[in-house]
Amino acid sequence: MEEIETLGEVASFPAAPFIFFMVIAFQFASKWLQDLKKKGSRTDKEVLLQGEIKQLLKEASSLSQPSTFAQAAKLRRTAAAKEKELSNYQEQRSEEIKLSYDLYLKAFFITKIATYFMLIVWYWRSPVASVPQNLVQPFGRFLSWKAGASLNDKIMIGIIPWLILSMRVSRYVCRII
Repeated sequence: MEEIETLGEVASFPAAPFIFFMVIAFQFASKWLQDLKKKGSRTDKEVLLQGEIKQLLKEASSLSQPSTFAQAAKLRRTAAAKEKELSNYQEQRSEEIKLSYDLYLKAFFITKIATYFMLIVWYWRSPVASVPQNLVQPFGRFLSWKAGASLNDKIMIGIIPWLILSMRVSRYVCRII
């Protein structure tokens, strides 16, 4: 009987860290995708338009004589037109980026949920890890939910409480980093 308990503990030992690191990886990837969606990336056209605007405004500011007022006003109007073109381009591009990243985020969310569901099915009614009872004294019953009874003064941690705990910790870690 002692050998069976030891084999069960050894076989399920790497499951807890593996699940924890998988949840953290999902959380970091989700945060990264959301950050990309917010920021977007600058294209060559945007950089070119911004450079042209700066150049036009620089030239317009250098023309400060009354005789060159008309030329400076024309350069400022051209710069304003370029700024409007840039804002229209950025608005259009942000819509395209938002739609594409929304698709990626939805696919990623479905993958994450399917993986969690697969883990729950795989580890249902079997312990993910075992922890000494004195470490989790008030929460032992909650952590051992659907994992079986305690053995040798060790609480068997179930998959659902472990996933919940891992998700909470990974969200906290992502907020800090």
